Amino acid sequence: LLNGELPTAAALEAWEAELAEHTAPPAGIKNLLDGFHSDAHPMGVFLSTVGALSTHYPESKQIFDEDNRRTQVARLIAQAPVIGAYSYRRANGLPYVDPDPSLSFAGRFLGMLFGEPGAPYTPNPVLERALDILFILHADHEQNCSTSAMRGIGSSQADPFAALAGATAALYGPLHGGANEAVLRMLAAIGSVDNVPDFIRKVKAGEGRLMGFGHRVYKSYDPRATVIKAQAYRVFEVTGRNPLLDIAIELERIALQDDYFVQRRLYPNVDFYSGLIYEAMGFKPAMFTVLFAIGRTPGWVAQWQEMLRDKDQKIARPRQIYLGAGERDYVPLDQR
Repeated sequence: LLNGELPTAAALEAWEAELAEHTAPPAGIKNLLDGFHSDAHPMGVFLSTVGALSTHYPESKQIFDEDNRRTQVARLIAQAPVIGAYSYRRANGLPYVDPDPSLSFAGRFLGMLFGEPGAPYTPNPVLERALDILFILHADHEQNCSTSAMRGIGSSQADPFAALAGATAALYGPLHGGANEAVLRMLAAIGSVDNVPDFIRKVKAGEGRLMGFGHRVYKSYDPRATVIKAQAYRVFEVTGRNPLLDIAIELERIALQDDYFVQRRLYPNVDFYSGLIYEAMGFKPAMFTVLFAIGRTPGWVAQWQEMLRDKDQKIARPRQIYLGAGERDYVPLDQR
């Protein structure tokens, strides 16, 4: 995403070392996190802390210095999981666990989430790989709401921390980042496999919504959903089978055979199975969008960097068509 080509083995090793070097957040970030209420939503904590990094790295405003920009990109990608893990620990009343630079990107994140301070942590390889795949599949997906926000804010030449905080705020909205959580609520409401046909009937009658199906871009089966579904089975071999999986499989089976959904090109998307994996790994629904943000961070900064390198780029200024009243006479305040 950042360089336009897959890295060589040596380049990948150097990149991983660079991320490990920039993993530790600046002094004072933990104090900032401690200032949030214990019940603060992890996504609100995440976006606020990302924005605060702008004040810790004032040199990040030198956005046209290639070497400096590379450093800020590495900092954002490396520290996004740290901030996400710290927000999780804060919400659960647990002490912070510092990042272990010897672990992989996903393994380091799992260690900060589920490890103990000062104790070595060995991530389960199946969960580590599943999380890595989920991060990759969420990394970039053209001009969605949050990516457009990243580019729109970045077009004003704001620093990347400020721009990414804005992109995160866009993702925070339930119509963008909250879809996998909505899928879990839907599956829980269905209750059992036996209730799936009646639920399908209600959806077709306009009495309910089928969450996790359909996409603005994909008009066939979302290829990311295929990969995530396969990972779900592997994760459940470690964590135990999520009872909602059987409901999801039956829901998918019936919907894919029903002309109502096929004609409308409603197929499972990336959100349909991802929430089941996150829940099985021990995440509460409030963390799902934070996980989305961590995975999307490389794509956001790649889009931002691409925009800055465009010599024809100007500040974003969408046109607006006025549909209001025509000429209107001014009425003094005391006559209104």
